[in-house]
Amino acid sequence: MAKIPSKMAAKAPKKSGDVKKRKAKRVEHFGTYIYKVLKQVHPDTGISKRGMSIMNSFINDIFERIAGEAGKLARYNKKSTLSSREIQTAVRLILPGELSKHAVSEGTKSVTKFTSSN
Repeated sequence: MAKIPSKMAAKAPKKSGDVKKRKAKRVEHFGTYIYKVLKQVHPDTGISKRGMSIMNSFINDIFERIAGEAGKLARYNKKSTLSSREIQTAVRLILPGELSKHAVSEGTKSVTKFTSSN
């Protein structure tokens, strides 16, 4: 039985300059925003790399919880778009007491500012 050459053998050898580098997947993080808010609240205070990592994990966790709950609310109401109303209700359900009230007021303020600028 005759040996059939493999596909790899048929290709011309690559030059060292032809190597394609795979682009690393970007990892989103909230470090710059955490730092800006920290400086607004406590201008003379810094944050360690470990502290920043913990805060980043915390924000990602809260984001996932709120987005998941808002998604459920949209599905219950047979809607395919998340609006500020679903987000606000999700925040009220997830965050406790006074924290929820502050978050809702800050969110309302931000949405008002955004809509007035457009």
